[in-house]
Amino acid sequence: MKKPIFTGAAVAIVTPMHTDGTVNFEKLGQFIDFQINNGTDAIVICGTTGESSTLSHEEHTEAIRYTVEKVAGRVPVIAGTGSNDTAYAVKLSLEAQDAGADALLCVTPYYNKTSQAGLIAHFTYIADRVKLPIILYNVPSRTGVNIKPETYLELSKHPNIVAAKEANGDITAAARTASLCGDELVLYSGNDDQIVPLLSLGAKGVISVLSNVMPHEAHDICARYFAGDVEGSRRLQLELIPLIDALFIEVNPIPVKAALNLMGLDVGACRLPLTDLSEKETAILKTELQKQGLLNKVFS
Repeated sequence: MKKPIFTGAAVAIVTPMHTDGTVNFEKLGQFIDFQINNGTDAIVICGTTGESSTLSHEEHTEAIRYTVEKVAGRVPVIAGTGSNDTAYAVKLSLEAQDAGADALLCVTPYYNKTSQAGLIAHFTYIADRVKLPIILYNVPSRTGVNIKPETYLELSKHPNIVAAKEANGDITAAARTASLCGDELVLYSGNDDQIVPLLSLGAKGVISVLSNVMPHEAHDICARYFAGDVEGSRRLQLELIPLIDALFIEVNPIPVKAALNLMGLDVGACRLPLTDLSEKETAILKTELQKQGLLNKVFS
């Protein structure tokens, strides 16, 4: 039986930027404290929401080091170290390990569109060369590659491959994965609108975009479920669906960065090629934030 890296809601944290486009580490530190003070169960740094694809190698590794130091053991730090270049994924993973990260998040190789056999070879190669537990990240809408349940089963045999962030939206496939892998692969929801459905299949939590703006509530969806209050968890999940939809009205992390800026935490814009929300989309997002009392929020 493999031990969960965390239980509950981990924030897929944004990377704040200055107006000149450089990483705003001071703001990142402030936001990390806000997250931990408001119930976040783990910090995922340099994931999709953190714009890892446009961070330089130096920015990527520095963001991981800074986060580990700022968190100072209060919650687990999970470093995004995936790549479509297997050798580079190993390099990033080893640097994250040296920086003190607690676990790694490794996305499927993008653009290459490898086979299922290639996925097994890729992740096994990485896992053989690191000591940290690995969370596989399956997000075919971005990568063009989907991890099949049978592939998860094969990968779950590796002692360092501990979990999967499942974001393919296919509940049937998640159920089959859970059935095949049992306690040898911990599941996390990768979609905020499917937290409760994945928990019902045995998932241990979510790696969440929603947590950026409502960390306490994302945590509570999970905590209520684990405490036996399934109905309370379900109600909270459904209550937040309109806001979750608004946070994905455009490609992530465009809306969540816009939301945080509207809430009063200046995290800056996304790097190109991602651009700003339209006026119409901003109005929709603002309406949903207002319903939750989040506009011009005081961060503490």
